[in-house]
Amino acid sequence: MKVLVTGASGYVGRAVVGALRTAGHEPVAMVRAARAEIDGAAEVREAELLDAEGLRRAVSGVDAVCHLAGLGLARESVADPLPYFRVNTGGTVALLEAMAEEGVLRIVLASTGSIYGSPEVQPMGEWTPDAPPHPYAASKLAAEFAVAAQARTGVLGAVVVRLLNVAGGADPEPTRLIPRVLAAARDGEVLRINGDGGAVRDYLHIADAAAAFAACVERCPEPGVDTRYIIGSGCGTSILDVIAAAERVTGRTVRRIHGPAAPEPGVLIGDPNKAIAELGWRPSHSGIDEIVADTWRALSAR
Repeated sequence: MKVLVTGASGYVGRAVVGALRTAGHEPVAMVRAARAEIDGAAEVREAELLDAEGLRRAVSGVDAVCHLAGLGLARESVADPLPYFRVNTGGTVALLEAMAEEGVLRIVLASTGSIYGSPEVQPMGEWTPDAPPHPYAASKLAAEFAVAAQARTGVLGAVVVRLLNVAGGADPEPTRLIPRVLAAARDGEVLRINGDGGAVRDYLHIADAAAAFAACVERCPEPGVDTRYIIGSGCGTSILDVIAAAERVTGRTVRRIHGPAAPEPGVLIGDPNKAIAELGWRPSHSGIDEIVADTWRALSAR
């Protein structure tokens, strides 16, 4: 299939392009700057999410869309929420309109597990009630509603992918936990930890995330049907577990100090069993040592 990937120049977008190519598809990369080079892309098309004419050109002639473009900083969204609804929600609506005009019948939407908020029952499944804790999550949930509503008119088959914490490789966000821990190991700096280091999260290797998108494209339902998957490892890893993995991988000691605990959930883990059962996919690279080792290789190559 010829598959348009919006946000193809981003961390997950580049990996999705590569996974689609590996799976035998023809990925078309949609980027904001035409000069961007995307490994594995059969073609690069320049378009902005809020440019209706550009979007129509971008989706012309494709069989499916993997929609990953958007804004993704939760804290920023609290301080300045309107751009998140303009881009994440409004941009998705504009894309759906362009797809309808060009007769594109399949979409896979990248969303976020943060929509669930901080549920007491873990792991989180597709049945877990939505409780978006910030404007970023709310804007993605609104985009999900738009995709589902459009699918139910019969003009579209849709899959929503709620991703957990994607990690591994050349992670572009140095403020995230795994890059911070490895930078401390490399530089000998002291790592500051909020609380006792017991907060548990679900880390998903970037390669597993990308493979899930390729599987969703191949199993996208018929027009009139929409479905949703949690894509995570299903495993809980604490901050101290990440530090221990970093010390094993690097052979170095991570010096650390503990500050006051942050107001955050103690445990957030996704249940990927529906995706495993229905997509022919599984998180085969998401052990914490493999994620940390892959990130360490990328960090050491800079």
